[in-house]
Amino acid sequence: MERAIAGTTTTTIRQLPMPLVSRHVAVIGAGAGGLVTARELRREGLSVVVFEQADQVGGTWVYTPKVESDLLGLGPIRTTIHSSLYRSLRTNLPRESMGFRDYPFVSRDDPDRDPRRFPGHREVLMYLEDFAREFGIAELVRLETEVMRVGLVEGSKWKVMSRKRGRDETSVDEIFDAVVVCNGHYTEPRVAEIPGMSKWPGKQIHSHNYRVPEPFRDQIVVLIGSSASAFDISRDIAGVAKEVHIAARTIGDGTFGKQAGYDNMWLHPMIQSVCEDGTVYFQDRSFILADVILHCTGYKYHFPFLETDGFVTVDDNRVGPLYKHIFPPVLAPWLSFVGLPWKVIPFPMFELQGKWIAGVLSNRLMLPSQQEMMEDVEAFYSSAEVSGMPKRYTHNLGGSQFEYNAWLAAHCGCPADEEWRKQMYYSTAKNRLARPESYRDEWEDHHLVLQAHEDFIDQISNRVSDRYLSQ
Repeated sequence: MERAIAGTTTTTIRQLPMPLVSRHVAVIGAGAGGLVTARELRREGLSVVVFEQADQVGGTWVYTPKVESDLLGLGPIRTTIHSSLYRSLRTNLPRESMGFRDYPFVSRDDPDRDPRRFPGHREVLMYLEDFAREFGIAELVRLETEVMRVGLVEGSKWKVMSRKRGRDETSVDEIFDAVVVCNGHYTEPRVAEIPGMSKWPGKQIHSHNYRVPEPFRDQIVVLIGSSASAFDISRDIAGVAKEVHIAARTIGDGTFGKQAGYDNMWLHPMIQSVCEDGTVYFQDRSFILADVILHCTGYKYHFPFLETDGFVTVDDNRVGPLYKHIFPPVLAPWLSFVGLPWKVIPFPMFELQGKWIAGVLSNRLMLPSQQEMMEDVEAFYSSAEVSGMPKRYTHNLGGSQFEYNAWLAAHCGCPADEEWRKQMYYSTAKNRLARPESYRDEWEDHHLVLQAHEDFIDQISNRVSDRYLSQ
């Protein structure tokens, strides 16, 4: 039986003997998804413009110490910061598995680079900058250009209204054959809905606006969440805070109480309610008087620029209807999304999604009919509902990402994920449970690292050969 969250039922996609065509494609966002999608589109002979509101490529991997004017991230007119990086962040996946399939993420013999297997965020940004230079993507990117509106015109074409920041603020309208949305989903915070929260007198902040621990010195902090960021930030803050209390539905082995190795950190069940006197009550009836509540509670999908006449909606964090998390059936293939699935190894998945979109837009591949795609989506939703999966987890792939990637690879006509990448993912997850405080620096999958580097040598050799033959 196929797993519901994979979204990989067996609708056939056919390769066409039709001549390839050149179309004009807008890519929204120059993060990892936008960069690799732009490369795949250009490889298929398509004309590409990448719109990026920041002053450099890299998307969420561009660190800034700046935070938003509304630290909880709910104010509709707040100053918006795209990135959610905190200063101490290191990857929670090993670099071997993170890289694009034909551009390995290997350590560089450069004193300015981070050689660690689980590097800091700056190393990931530099890798993306290397990728953009290597494949000439930077010349396609319009920096400091904010997309204000994307809407349908002239049948299936799209009008993109953009504005160059720092200039005269005059907007520009352009027509494109297709639009690929790659704007990420770590900018619009979701916060916990807890009785009494609107009247709670303490400070509230979402992890989107967490950068450094110093503001929490000598404070009693309640942190809501059990994700990787919640784990990292709680440890970061524990070094300066008076007390850190983690409220989570599930975390680690579920053992509540004081956390091993820390004199000032406790794990609690979720918050039951909060009061105007600053008290925080947990579901086990314990309570504390806190100074700060820090929401590490995830993000919303948000496309404020996109107008689709209701053909694409966001309902309880489900973007849909989407065929294979990418194409809205009524608007396919002229609108598509890259990077919606989460709990995945992101970069290789972005690459496969971009390959499929590019192949379809060049007429090398053909999608099923609108009716077939919609039936597939409805079957996926129905299966998810029967399995008890909440709607907000629609794009949560987890272990089924490898089935999803294999489906994409097969329909793009390229090799499936390397087996070592899959095994490294599970090995890292197992090591993270066994060594939560040190898994980034202690591991036992050296044999998988060797397999990865053997593949990298072949990939680099093939790329050099292709470049030589093309000259």
